[in-house]
Amino acid sequence: MRRQLRILGATVLTAVLAVVPLSGTTAAAQPVPHTVVTDGKKLAQIRAELRGGHATSAQKAALKTLLGKADEALTAGPWSVMDKPTTPPSGDKHDYQSQAPYQWASQPKTPDNPQGCPYVNRDGERNPEADAITDHTYRMVAWDAIYYLSTAWYYTGDAKYAQRAALDIRTWFLDPATRMNPNMTYSQIVPCKNTISGTGIIDSTQSFSQLLDAFALLDSGAPGWTGHDRSAIRAWLGQYLTWMQTSPQAKLELAATNNHSTFLDMQNATIAAYLGKTDQARKIVTDALHKRFPVQFDADGNQPLELTRTISWHYVNFNLTAWGRMAEVGHTLGVDVWGYRASNGVTLRKVVDRLIPAALHGVPSWPFPQIAPLDQSIAADIFHAAAEEAHDTDAAKALEQMPLPAGGDTWPVRVTCFPLDPPLK
Repeated sequence: MRRQLRILGATVLTAVLAVVPLSGTTAAAQPVPHTVVTDGKKLAQIRAELRGGHATSAQKAALKTLLGKADEALTAGPWSVMDKPTTPPSGDKHDYQSQAPYQWASQPKTPDNPQGCPYVNRDGERNPEADAITDHTYRMVAWDAIYYLSTAWYYTGDAKYAQRAALDIRTWFLDPATRMNPNMTYSQIVPCKNTISGTGIIDSTQSFSQLLDAFALLDSGAPGWTGHDRSAIRAWLGQYLTWMQTSPQAKLELAATNNHSTFLDMQNATIAAYLGKTDQARKIVTDALHKRFPVQFDADGNQPLELTRTISWHYVNFNLTAWGRMAEVGHTLGVDVWGYRASNGVTLRKVVDRLIPAALHGVPSWPFPQIAPLDQSIAADIFHAAAEEAHDTDAAKALEQMPLPAGGDTWPVRVTCFPLDPPLK
């Protein structure tokens, strides 16, 4: 379960924003970051408004929340795959490892059957055994921290945020003693089985793309982020992208039809775009539209593959988080995801609008399986995206009435769909 980074209520924005801009440049001269998911021009505009005293109250509140998360990350970590108490089947602790969260022992654990084999799937019910392998939790916390710290540096110019982000990146990805190998071979393994599966790749794809924007922000002149760091992370990403396109696990995941395939397409497009492989990234997004839309969305805007899940509200929003980010990287690449209409007539806006009744009214307006509490607020980001990118007035109106995230709505300074927390069960 992702550790929530607490909001520090004592953050004084005027003091923070008064920090001298980095590298001797003025705030106005700071370059537009070459972010690949978030629109860099939007981030630069928000930064100028914050620095110039023209920020809206929503932007100020969102920045306060974001800085609270970044301040928490200053003294947490750094995290490493080497910290886990187990060793993957490869014998190399540098390989990421996690256990499939919905798999449970079906038999009592005895001396003759110490694992309780075979394991069986209980969809939507998280087995606490999975948390014993710390890579899963540390990965979520570390990648969130890197994003918040990098964004905090970009907006405030305070070097401490960039320097801590650089330390976290080096620890997780680059330092020989602590780095993660660029693969997900042993993600979401199932005890008692040694068959190849691609589903565990979701551990990466659900939240990796936020790192590409973090790297891009640091690339724009962050102190403590060196040319060597940038070259090293690009080399790591090149190996990771190759694995994510050619490994047996990746091929299985690319053949999936539900949210797993959406997230892998989106992640791969984002990595390719950051590495300057623009044509490849554009092709991934375009192919995803033609291949995924007619399968994942019916003519009425429903998501039949996600609605069969026991926590269907989470999964329809989860899939739309990937599509929201796909639309954002598509915008950077010149591909209009919001404007695309599939052969069955469905559009992304229509799919988003199907969530409005439940976002406003909760369970009474959601006649699908939902064994966990229905958190209406998780639809906020995709509604923001629809309102801003597709001029969806219905989504905009819903945002004015629905519950927003309890920790604070940081969209006004993120302006991007953010990965969802894992479900509670």
